[in-house]
Amino acid sequence: MNQEFKRGIIYSLIAYILWGTLPIYWSLLNDIGPFEILAYRIILSMIFMVALIIAIGKYSQFVNSIKLLTMKQLIALTAAGYIITINWGTFIWAVNNNHVLQSSLGYYINPLVSIVLAMIFLKERFNKMEWLAIILAVIGVLYMTIRIGEFPIVSIILALSFGFYGLLKKIVPIDALSSITYECIVTTPAAIIYIIYLWTTHQSSVGFNMPTLWLVFSGAITAIPLISFSAGARRIPLSLMGFIQYIGPTLMFILGVFVYKEPFNTNQLITFIFIWAGIIIYCISRYIQMKKDKNPAV
Repeated sequence: MNQEFKRGIIYSLIAYILWGTLPIYWSLLNDIGPFEILAYRIILSMIFMVALIIAIGKYSQFVNSIKLLTMKQLIALTAAGYIITINWGTFIWAVNNNHVLQSSLGYYINPLVSIVLAMIFLKERFNKMEWLAIILAVIGVLYMTIRIGEFPIVSIILALSFGFYGLLKKIVPIDALSSITYECIVTTPAAIIYIIYLWTTHQSSVGFNMPTLWLVFSGAITAIPLISFSAGARRIPLSLMGFIQYIGPTLMFILGVFVYKEPFNTNQLITFIFIWAGIIIYCISRYIQMKKDKNPAV
């Protein structure tokens, strides 16, 4: 195992551990409205990313990368920025309204949603095991809807938004650092307008208090795992990243059940069992494909 491969695993682990423990951070801000948190998160992320690319001498590369994109690609990247904003906003709202388990469920089913999106939009085909994994996930969602009487809307929004975000990023040839910076820049105007509205209507919750102090770090907390993920993805195979990604929702699940004490009854357990079964089958399929790629003669 060479050094670059080891670094790739470490960077990926850092990214998914940070993402998995983010509910702890957002819960510190629960005295501030979730969409106000989102607006400040966007602005502070933009400031952090611009400062970072200037500090490491990547500003010219960023400008040149954007200039090379066609109008269609710029529109796709702009759309990606707003779609990931929906993902962020939903996640913050979910954490601050005691839906950490639904967030966990959403990120568990996200890879399966991505497979379906790839089939629809990229005309990719998948095997019988992947079909079975998707069917089990659908059964889990339907069981929760019918038996518990609660459609997992938070889970579906998180899975779909991140799935479409990945789909759009796949069709735009740009490095991760430039992409993240651009996404933050194009979504900042909307965030500023919303904050001005809150201040002029005296609805802002930001002031001289501890939640506001914690809010200052939201830009770095947003950007660091994204950068770490990008660094890891460049160094290890996508198939291995596919296994590591389940660290995030697993940590969220543990937090939801054992730290935030969210209700977790038999019916919810059955829902998760269907999802977990689908994920296990999906991982086995990925492992088999990974072995085939290493042994093309087999």
